[in-house]
Amino acid sequence: MNKNAIVVILAGIWLSGSAAAQQGSAPPLPPDVNPVTLTRLPQLTRDDLDEEGKAVYDEIVGDGPVPTTGPVAMSLYSPKVALAFHDLNSFLRYNGDLSPRHTEVAICVAAFEIKQQYEYSAHEPAALRYGAPQEVIDTIKYDREPVGLSPEETVIIKVGRQIMREHKLDSDLYAEAVRLFGRKGLVELVTVMGDYVMVGMVLTAIDQHLPPNRPALLPTP
Repeated sequence: MNKNAIVVILAGIWLSGSAAAQQGSAPPLPPDVNPVTLTRLPQLTRDDLDEEGKAVYDEIVGDGPVPTTGPVAMSLYSPKVALAFHDLNSFLRYNGDLSPRHTEVAICVAAFEIKQQYEYSAHEPAALRYGAPQEVIDTIKYDREPVGLSPEETVIIKVGRQIMREHKLDSDLYAEAVRLFGRKGLVELVTVMGDYVMVGMVLTAIDQHLPPNRPALLPTP
């Protein structure tokens, strides 16, 4: 997949939200949340960046829409972080060993485990588009036991849950993951989850809200 195609796909998933999207009914925002970015950070434009930052902006955003909400918008506050995020995500999601379907399932597992609504609500539709069955999505979002799923998706869910809940990966589950994905695939699987936990933590820190035109797909207590 060429670089321009990657940017377009990332823009579709990550760069959602605009001033126009804020119109319509929505719960009132907390007083420290900006009504344009829907975070605690004000809008950042290319002109706000130094020359190094502008070069990073051009590398990531190019001629695409100005990022208003989501990971790209917040990461550009630290352009080198933004570039690192971009390069890692582009490799893991489009050039790694995992299929797009399994990558998106892994992202959903990570987003669920840290209860990151913005991130989860972006990637559940992507997982479904890439062919993940609704049963897999429901197992993740309703915290069900992975019964009757494919061996690969069963292992993805179990690996993510065990690492993030028990802070370990037992020998049998490790061996099964290596059997299904290979050693390289296992490293990339866990890195995908860690990547989205990292991004999700920043989204949580800045209190990223969903635009009113995007439904919240992660169940809340």
